[in-house]
Amino acid sequence: MEVRTPLLATDVIVRLWEGDSFRGIVLIERKNPPEGLALPGGFVEVGESVEEAAVREMREETGLEVKLSKLLGVFSKPDRDPRFHVVSVVFIGDSEGEPKAGSDAKEVKVFKLEDIPLERLVFDHRDIILRFLGRG
Repeated sequence: MEVRTPLLATDVIVRLWEGDSFRGIVLIERKNPPEGLALPGGFVEVGESVEEAAVREMREETGLEVKLSKLLGVFSKPDRDPRFHVVSVVFIGDSEGEPKAGSDAKEVKVFKLEDIPLERLVFDHRDIILRFLGRG
């Protein structure tokens, strides 16, 4: 019998700072389908903790060293990703510096909380950001 389980991923709401000044959160413009804006993140590799995967994915996609501060939650809607069933462990983290697109990010953008284009977000990232903002 073949054992099938969802794929495990991690996403991070990266709060970007310049000293004590909050610049906004980091979103990526995806290179690959589904196209649109997304939280930076990716799949957990075998032998890696979700925390290690989150920090690695932030480095690969945004060039930022992120310090994880809090677990926002686990998001597991079976249809959240049109490609396959993915469960995502979502963290909140903090970083400083200038993000640079890498890995499967076409572009990296910083948005003030009031300027996040919720209608452009892919997967269930709109729901995740609304929960982060206390509106979901």
